[in-house]
Amino acid sequence: MGEVAAKLKIMPEGADVDMENMKEAIKSVLPEGARLHGFAEEPIAFGLKALMVAVILAEGVTGTEGLEAAIAGVAGVQSVEVEEVGLL
Repeated sequence: MGEVAAKLKIMPEGADVDMENMKEAIKSVLPEGARLHGFAEEPIAFGLKALMVAVILAEGVTGTEGLEAAIAGVAGVQSVEVEEVGLL
C-alpha cells in the first residue's frame, strides 16, 4: 500500500501558548510508525495561531486515531483535527 501523509490542524488553548514548546512536545509523543515531516503556523484571529503538522505514517499503520490521541494529550492542545490524508 505504501506510506500515508496526514496533515493535522492543532488548535492551542489560547494565544498565550508557547508554540515552540508545543512543537517539541508533539515531536516527543509521536507514536511508532509516525515521523514528522514539518510544521507551519496558520493565523486564525486576534493573535491566535493554529499549528499545522504534516506527518508520514509508515506502511501498515492503519488510521490516525493513535496519532490524534497522542497529540491531544500534549499540554496546551485544545483540539486536533485531520485536514488531509493521502498516499505517497
